[in-house]
Amino acid sequence: MALVSAAAFATSGAFGKSLLVGGWSPGAVVTMRITLAAVVLLGPALWSLRGRWPALRRNAWVVVGYGLTGVAGCQLAYFNAVTHLSVGVALLLEYLAPVLIVGWLWLRHRQAPRRLTVIGVALAVAGLLLVLDVLGGGASVSPVGVLWGLGAAVCLVLYFLLADHVDDDVPPLALAGGGLAVGAASLGLAGLVGVLDMSRGAGRVPLGGVVVDWWVPVLVIALVAAAFAYVTGIAAVRMLGAKVASFVALTEVLFAVLFAWLVLAELPTTVQLLGGVLIVGGLVAVRADEARGGGAAGEETPLTQPCPIP
Repeated sequence: MALVSAAAFATSGAFGKSLLVGGWSPGAVVTMRITLAAVVLLGPALWSLRGRWPALRRNAWVVVGYGLTGVAGCQLAYFNAVTHLSVGVALLLEYLAPVLIVGWLWLRHRQAPRRLTVIGVALAVAGLLLVLDVLGGGASVSPVGVLWGLGAAVCLVLYFLLADHVDDDVPPLALAGGGLAVGAASLGLAGLVGVLDMSRGAGRVPLGGVVVDWWVPVLVIALVAAAFAYVTGIAAVRMLGAKVASFVALTEVLFAVLFAWLVLAELPTTVQLLGGVLIVGGLVAVRADEARGGGAAGEETPLTQPCPIP
């Protein structure tokens, strides 16, 4: 489930880039993506809540926080980081989230990371450096951009922790739909007050060597990279816990490279492939650490019990 979610999220890069190349502003692309996804999930979210309205009221603050941080905040922080940094550096900063989650569990819940988790963190970060080609000489660094990138990482941490903290009585469909609705309203408000550029671009945009109508990539990033990705991602967090799910989410970078190859003909390099191997090695180490710690004293347990997607 976590891998499917990561792959779905990764489609946003290749298909969203076609809109950016066509002159659409990042704010307009993100707002269309989140708003359409919220509309699509409205009916299923209401259906999944039949008889569970008290649970939604009890968790209202979690849903609002999830929408403001994990949806709207993460998107805004990342795209602001990209305006000051190279995409590789911005992604690297955002995907420091798993490391921050390990630190949070250590400080807040006294869950000190074991040796395999530390090894997994080191392998995953090294793999990210290679996949994103940060060390290739093309990266640019700006203090303002770094702050935005770290802000995106914090919002991504909250995406995982809040999804793991909500009551099991709130279905993943309801949390995803509610969070997307809050995120869409926040982004719309940011556009109205001028915080977010909502400039529209060309009516037809380049995609995979052809020219298509603008709504084609919008449908993909809204239905696949938002609605489907958020629902499966929340279900994965509930089954794996925030820490393991956040490490599996690093595979989004690998899927993004794959989709860029298939859609945009941007071939991955040997170094990027090596980085992918290191990321997978990091995931295996963290998951093995979780399995080894099962039932032992000081076990790193998820914040909630597993809850299947309705």
